[in-house]
Amino acid sequence: MKSKKRAAATALLALLLLVPLVGTSQEAQPAPLVSEPIQEAAESAVNQALTFIDSVATYLGQGVLYILNMITDDRVSTDLQKPIGYLAFITLILLLFGLLDFARRIIWIGIIVGWVLLIVRIILDALNL
Repeated sequence: MKSKKRAAATALLALLLLVPLVGTSQEAQPAPLVSEPIQEAAESAVNQALTFIDSVATYLGQGVLYILNMITDDRVSTDLQKPIGYLAFITLILLLFGLLDFARRIIWIGIIVGWVLLIVRIILDALNL
């Protein structure tokens, strides 16, 4: 019984792998999965997101470096601006996710209280009180 299931699964897998090879010809070009304007927009969005992250890291690095140089009398090299900035950015993200776990509980309490107050208001309106 198991060997029949295994043979059927193997045959189905082989069929799925062979269909694209048999169904295509040399002259037919496959249609692109994503149109060219959408592809360009996606690449542009990724570039903008990465540029934003780099800018944030640069500004955070400048700020932390300024504070460190105030403490150490300008002994910290400006070459550390990017690494310090990226570490500060990752630290902020980590802190944000840590706070989100705590904030999620508070938000749920607010949502529950809001629904209870809304239901009470609907009942009062229905009873003309």
